Amino acid sequence: MKQSITVAALSLALATTGVQAQERAYPNKVVRFITSLATGSSADAFGRAITDQLTRRLNQSFIMDPRPGAGGNLAAETVAKAAPDGYMLLMSSVASNAINASYYTSLNYDFRKDFAPVTKFGSIPNGLFVGPELPANNLKDLTALLKAAPGKYSCASSGTGGLLHLTCEMYKKAAGLDVLHVPYKGATYQPDLVAGRVTLVFDNIPVYVPLVKSGRLKVLAITSATRSPVLPFVPTAIEQGLPGFDSRGLFGLLAPAGTPNEVIQLLNREIAAVLRDPAMKEKLIAQGIEPESSTPDGLRDLIQSEITKWARVIKEADIKPE
Repeated sequence: MKQSITVAALSLALATTGVQAQERAYPNKVVRFITSLATGSSADAFGRAITDQLTRRLNQSFIMDPRPGAGGNLAAETVAKAAPDGYMLLMSSVASNAINASYYTSLNYDFRKDFAPVTKFGSIPNGLFVGPELPANNLKDLTALLKAAPGKYSCASSGTGGLLHLTCEMYKKAAGLDVLHVPYKGATYQPDLVAGRVTLVFDNIPVYVPLVKSGRLKVLAITSATRSPVLPFVPTAIEQGLPGFDSRGLFGLLAPAGTPNEVIQLLNREIAAVLRDPAMKEKLIAQGIEPESSTPDGLRDLIQSEITKWARVIKEADIKPE
């Protein structure tokens, strides 16, 4: 009996040691976070803060590797076709990738099937911004103004089919509005918004905070479920009468399908630890970023809910690729 217990204990110890050794074997070379995010953006800074901490914690280089183009599809396709070994990962703008799953009729990857979710990173809330001279100081005022003159006012975005465009379409549908969509090539609409040449835009909050504080723009609503810590005085669209109105820059990490579970779990644990660090949380929140980790299944559920939500908006607004 004693011998059996000893053998069992030895077997367990060897198995545990084997798992630990396997985890220690990864990573043993540079790990790349492939991303479509613009270098210098709030989201890019978010990713770099995480990769810097992972580099310190795991004694191996984690780097951001920008692959812009094709509305985020180039980065996603690169990772979908990469070896499933944990060295090439997708820092996904979840909402954008979810939109692409319905917006594009032909993709060289399947956002649902070709990736193994690792964890959520968190989100960057969006706000509804207007010029300083517009006679509206809250969402109710704006909606009444837009309804009174169908087709007169406009909503800018960084391009047709993107998150900002679809957020505008979601607002139009929810409030019953006729507003002209004006797509720009990238986020180049701020001067026109300040000057009143376009009426409104939905966009990430952090880059707009200085413009709001200086009085060059007004923010009428936050488009996430809760208020933003950097603009706590601004009510959400939900608070102002649009139930369920939630549009955020959501970020998560995905690996190619087939990546070993040991690698997925190691990354999940380490990123959760990074995001729990009080100094890191304080730094990110001050930048308008809301850190939040999850289980792999939690990210999978988020992806599915985002695909469902934006597919409905695309269908109802009859949006087609240009």
